[in-house]
Amino acid sequence: MTITASNDTKVEINMPTKSNGYSSGLPSKWYEFDLHGISAFRVEASSGIATLFKDMFRPFLAEGLEHFDLTINEAFEPLIDAAYGEAHGESDFFYNDHGVYIENPDVQIFVDEDGVRLHGKGELLVMAVPLIDRIMVQHGAAMLHAMTVDYKGHGILMPAWGGTGKTSTMSKLVKTPGFSFMGDDWTFLTRQSNLLGFAKPLFIKPYHRTLYPHLFAKTHKPLIPVALSKPISRLTTRIHPYITRFPHMASLIRKWSPEHMMVHPEQAFPNSPISTGAPLAASLFVERFEGDSTEPQFFEKDARWMATKLIGNFFSELPRYSRLVITTLGASGIIPIEQSFREKEDILLQALAGKPAFYLRVPRAFGPDQASNIIVETIKTVVKAAGIE
Repeated sequence: MTITASNDTKVEINMPTKSNGYSSGLPSKWYEFDLHGISAFRVEASSGIATLFKDMFRPFLAEGLEHFDLTINEAFEPLIDAAYGEAHGESDFFYNDHGVYIENPDVQIFVDEDGVRLHGKGELLVMAVPLIDRIMVQHGAAMLHAMTVDYKGHGILMPAWGGTGKTSTMSKLVKTPGFSFMGDDWTFLTRQSNLLGFAKPLFIKPYHRTLYPHLFAKTHKPLIPVALSKPISRLTTRIHPYITRFPHMASLIRKWSPEHMMVHPEQAFPNSPISTGAPLAASLFVERFEGDSTEPQFFEKDARWMATKLIGNFFSELPRYSRLVITTLGASGIIPIEQSFREKEDILLQALAGKPAFYLRVPRAFGPDQASNIIVETIKTVVKAAGIE
């Protein structure tokens, strides 16, 4: 199954309008990734971006796949008969019916009957994520930003904003009988209500020391004091768009940044099973709030409310260049924005239908440990509401 870029067919004039180091020919060696048997993509093994993809998508490494919905490599290809556009003053772009070149961050994306191709020399992970989401949607699954756990064979979905306490909550849940790790940041939910795990690396911060003491016993780098964690995080967010142009530098920063440790789930939870998927049983959206109230607030919601929050949360949590990819492909008409969101909503509404959905608000005055305790107890309440014994 491939993405259809447009229903209109136009005659292309075989003349490139921009010469920016385009080259032809693809390398023979690739890293292949199989996303739960639903979709597959490959990354040029010799490129500067390969190591990052191997780290982030390690659970999905495969060999001998015959079809790829997404190909990622460095070599540009001619963009024929290109028109010019501008993305809200952020970046100029050039496009035709099937491809777009985005000047900043210097990437190409092509969408045609052969699938999707992403070209560039920067850190392409942030550009690839919205493309992977779109491809999965066309295969009947949606990519989400959420913590996920398996409770006795039943999937619990917990979307939340960054910094809400997902990593702290996970450390406590996996120590609770019946719970297994699925993912703490990304996941997939199919139209048939199957919650699919994504055991990507965790980012452990200085304030996680008491929750993951074994990770700090032989730490290979000094971490900043807890008081500086948030300021450094904000600084990292600001410079991220510039760092992504240099994948090797980005990899070094991920490895040696004093803001966090990047560890694989089996290192964080050495005695806990890791689940690859389970039927969805219930969902809980969690956020922190400002106000006079010092008590958590807990509400029951419906499937449409949850679908709206899931789509909004995923889009909002994407890095700047991820959102630029979405808006540029939409502006060029290659992947219409309204179609993308509508099809993703349709999948989520079907997946969430008949499943209990809840909304938890935790005061921001609560520290990470106190907040995660509240979230853990609320998840136990959600499990009971879903009728799981």
